[in-house]
Amino acid sequence: MDKYLICGLGNPGYEYEGTRHNTGFMVLDAFAKASNIVFEDKRYGFVAETMVKGRKIILLKPTTFMNLSGNAVRYWLNKENIDQSRLLVISDDVALPLGAFRLKGNGSNGGHNGLGHIQQLIGQNYARLRMGVGNDYPRGGQVDWVLGRYSDEEMKELQPAIDLGVDIIKSFALAGLDITMNQFNKLGKK
Repeated sequence: MDKYLICGLGNPGYEYEGTRHNTGFMVLDAFAKASNIVFEDKRYGFVAETMVKGRKIILLKPTTFMNLSGNAVRYWLNKENIDQSRLLVISDDVALPLGAFRLKGNGSNGGHNGLGHIQQLIGQNYARLRMGVGNDYPRGGQVDWVLGRYSDEEMKELQPAIDLGVDIIKSFALAGLDITMNQFNKLGKK
């Protein structure tokens, strides 16, 4: 059976709900809701599983906190015997405008601590979906920005990208990375 690990990055706990840094969690929550599945508290993260046309999709929201996300990713790749080519990591990105997104097959961590820790442990050859959160913050204010909550207005602007993120996860598992990038990246430009 083909298995895929989809990891949304964020921080566990009520105080981080609705923050820009938890955008990866938001995409997985939307996917779980659309698939009528629930997350269970398991080792290193909240995990939910579903089948899409004969493919097993495992959703992972690490509970390791952002800076140690690689521990959860490496553990679940090994536990489920999933090849790195079937890993998709979803993260926030201050380099993209709010509501924009980019799907890539590999690359640098772009200064993102969660992606950086994953890269330390497994390398940089894995797919990542970067969700734009904008960068409307003063010099030195990035931490406060990414840990700040979205306003209702910002959520309205972000929601279409979250909805497309759900479709991207399905396409990644069914059609593969290249077809998914060709189909969706043009929709993510702002």
